[in-house]
Amino acid sequence: MNAYDLIFSPFVEFDFMRYALVSVFCLALSAAPVGVFLVMRRMSLVGDALSHAVLPGAAVGYMLAGLSLPAMSAGGFAAGLLMALLAGLVSRFTGLKEDANFAAFYLSSLAVGVVLVSKNGDSVDLLHLLFGSVLAVDIPALQLIAAAASLTVLLLAVMYRPLVLESIDPLFLQAVGGKGGFWHVLFLILVVMNLVAGFQALGTLMSVGLMMLPAITARLWAKSLGMLIALAALLALLCGFVGLLFSYHVEIPSGPAIILCCGALYLVSVVFGWEGGVLTKWLRRKKHRAA
Repeated sequence: MNAYDLIFSPFVEFDFMRYALVSVFCLALSAAPVGVFLVMRRMSLVGDALSHAVLPGAAVGYMLAGLSLPAMSAGGFAAGLLMALLAGLVSRFTGLKEDANFAAFYLSSLAVGVVLVSKNGDSVDLLHLLFGSVLAVDIPALQLIAAAASLTVLLLAVMYRPLVLESIDPLFLQAVGGKGGFWHVLFLILVVMNLVAGFQALGTLMSVGLMMLPAITARLWAKSLGMLIALAALLALLCGFVGLLFSYHVEIPSGPAIILCCGALYLVSVVFGWEGGVLTKWLRRKKHRAA
């Protein structure tokens, strides 16, 4: 098998591979930068929590309209925002931290979603919602993903400076009347929107992987925010491309294949990463002692 058959032929010959590639690229360009801000704000597990919260809303949309993209997307978006709002309100009026409330709500949401789908569908429907099928992305799903990605990039450009300030020094932003709470809520809306777009291709359990793993991996190679965002998007693009090829040639589900590529790249970065990798830190300590 030559390089053309191995790398380019699947995308040239099959429409579904091209649709899958474009959808993953759109998600990479929008979800990975959002993941960088989640890492900066120490909210990495919030993305996972919100991805689980999408499931019961998508399940309700499925119960009402079947495998209808608009209904499932609207239900997932509403459920994700509702959980974010409830977790924030409980954190404000109780002594519990926001991450603890997100954990409580997301575990409950996941259980509710699985019960709803199991009672009103079959195992195939449940697996589709949980793990997605990026190779089954059609034109309407691709349009939704592209629209969500475009809106995310636009909003991140608009809210970049206040979001950075709110992430690094929220007290300063509050002191200068920067409305940190407003930007926080808007940012959570972006997270939910990207997870809803991602679950069409990767499922509710896998969509957060493309958001978080490239961002976490990039942190092991770069320090500046601009470089982190660019590198996270680039790594997500690379993993999406390689994961699709891997799933095609080995005949495994495409969504998990993409996330496995992200995980493998993370493990390599843990050892060799320039900004905090195990080997790099050991060599620097050795050099420091020798000096």
